[in-house]
Amino acid sequence: VEEYDVTGMPSDSGEGKEDYVLWGNDGNPVALVEAKRTRINPKQGQRQAELYADCLEKEFGQRPIIYYSNGYTTWLWDDQFYPPREVQGFSTKDELQWKINQRGSRKNLSTMLLKQEITDRYYNIEAAARIMDSYGDQKRRKSLVVMATGTGKTRLSIAVVDMLMRAGWVRKVLFLADRIALVNQAKRAFKSHLPNVSTMSLLDDKEEEARVVFSTYPTMLNCIDGTRKDQTELFSSGHFDLIIIDEAHRSVYQKYGAIFDYFDSLLLGLTATPRGEVDRNTYKLFELDVHQPTYFYEL
Repeated sequence: VEEYDVTGMPSDSGEGKEDYVLWGNDGNPVALVEAKRTRINPKQGQRQAELYADCLEKEFGQRPIIYYSNGYTTWLWDDQFYPPREVQGFSTKDELQWKINQRGSRKNLSTMLLKQEITDRYYNIEAAARIMDSYGDQKRRKSLVVMATGTGKTRLSIAVVDMLMRAGWVRKVLFLADRIALVNQAKRAFKSHLPNVSTMSLLDDKEEEARVVFSTYPTMLNCIDGTRKDQTELFSSGHFDLIIIDEAHRSVYQKYGAIFDYFDSLLLGLTATPRGEVDRNTYKLFELDVHQPTYFYEL
């Protein structure tokens, strides 16, 4: 048992597995990895990893985030709240500590009220409540809202971000749109209604830390594309707690789908396309039955 490198899986030269623990700055365990050989299904290590977590929790009083991997497929399991889910990489030490801190600070989303100074339209209030129920009581990590153009989807997203931040569920947010004009428009709206929350646009070529990051799909794809020798990945797979997808029906396919495969976060999709015309792939991305979005507002 030793500290592992969160930038990638260490090689496995033993008799089929090795175990790794990442220690926090306070000396407590924040994550463990049950590492299997590449030919072994990593799910076979789930029970072992759970037992190791039990031992670490008993000794240190803090239960670590659980990973099990064979180097090609990696699963993350925060067994205090969510079932296991496949991820594309490891979160950083700071991100893992944030997940652990959430266990004691996260509020019940059913108690969160939308700030009506952001939006007071009755259907936005209802949509926000549906989203909170989806993330909270239903423990779904993905929500899709279908609302007509002009009904306030951006305002709704701002209100949802505010509610999730106040509830301790979200710290960093990514807002994606397929046109520069929409990115700039959304950023202005967020700065107007959440003036105390720091924002930045990747289109401005800034690297300062911000709570809400705005980007087009190609720009973000370049930020996580590790195939180019002259570029390093700017964001880990666990960097964002929430990704907002503007006009989700247009931009979630083909190569841009890699963005949502890479990041391990809550998803909120917004689209003005009528429910019956949203592509089946959109519902599949959000793990919803066809024609059954989280909320649908019909004019």
